[in-house]
Amino acid sequence: MKIKVIIADDNPFVREGMRIILTTFDEIEVLASVQDGQEAVDFCRQNEVDVALLDVQMPNMNGVEATKLIAEQTGTKALILTTFDDEAFILDAISSGAKGYLLKNNDPERIRDAIITIYNGHNVLQDAVLDKLKSSLLADKDKDKKMDRGSKIDRSLFTDREYDIMSLIAKGLSNREISKKLFISEGTIANHITSILGKKSLTHRTQIAIYFLTGEVD
Repeated sequence: MKIKVIIADDNPFVREGMRIILTTFDEIEVLASVQDGQEAVDFCRQNEVDVALLDVQMPNMNGVEATKLIAEQTGTKALILTTFDDEAFILDAISSGAKGYLLKNNDPERIRDAIITIYNGHNVLQDAVLDKLKSSLLADKDKDKKMDRGSKIDRSLFTDREYDIMSLIAKGLSNREISKKLFISEGTIANHITSILGKKSLTHRTQIAIYFLTGEVD
């Protein structure tokens, strides 16, 4: 069964180009392409859509606002696909329920893989976006102080192994990279991550990174 997708972008050339590209993949069926967030929300309300690709800046309703409504009112999963890597957009999108945040300069295969990953219940945040987010979170307004990573979280909630895994997630490492660094299996890491998420009522690893760096849960 194909993954049902819609594309929301106010640039008609981007919409048509993305539609053409995605229809070349056997796993994906493009149901529609729309020009703003409101049209995306309306379509997802009225149709069964698996993944909605949303630009950030669109007329009538932007992609972040559309993401929030889509997440709250439909079973569709939102993937932000944009040229904007501003940390404010990234944080707003994630807190609004976006399951992924990619930049448009990715290869078509990377976008396809992200759609499949999100469809299968996982989250996607490319390295460049995570690096941008981390840089913003680590920028201390007080120039006389430096943020002590992990110092603001409640250590009593977590085992030493969970703390180590959180610190490596905050550095942008994948499960495979963490596995090699800590000499434990990816399955064991996944179990630890599930435990961490449950302890703080989080939903994905990006929130773990934000929590570890700031001590805050959005």
